[in-house]
Amino acid sequence: MGIIVRILISALAVFAGAYILPGVHVRSFGVAIIVAIILGLLNAFLKPLLVILTIPVTILTLGLFLLVINAVIILLCAKLVDGFRVDGFWYAMLFSIVVSLINAILGGMD
Repeated sequence: MGIIVRILISALAVFAGAYILPGVHVRSFGVAIIVAIILGLLNAFLKPLLVILTIPVTILTLGLFLLVINAVIILLCAKLVDGFRVDGFWYAMLFSIVVSLINAILGGMD
């Protein structure tokens, strides 16, 4: 699947997640595309470093701490992108789950 298609699917997932959750706000689909790109970059470069640094906690929680890392990355993205706002940690965690599910469903249709 091409990179542009992946970005568009992720942007659609971001836009749908913001529609589903009242604590997540995306101004427009253009902002959702920017959020998808920034989330992709943060997941590619920052997430592996955070996973390595938190291996003991992740093992102790049987991998559930990875949800916390995902929520932190989404909150960081909300700080970086104007027009994307998340009202709190729990909304960020729910948003990461919703976006992952939508990406899995839409990404598996190719």
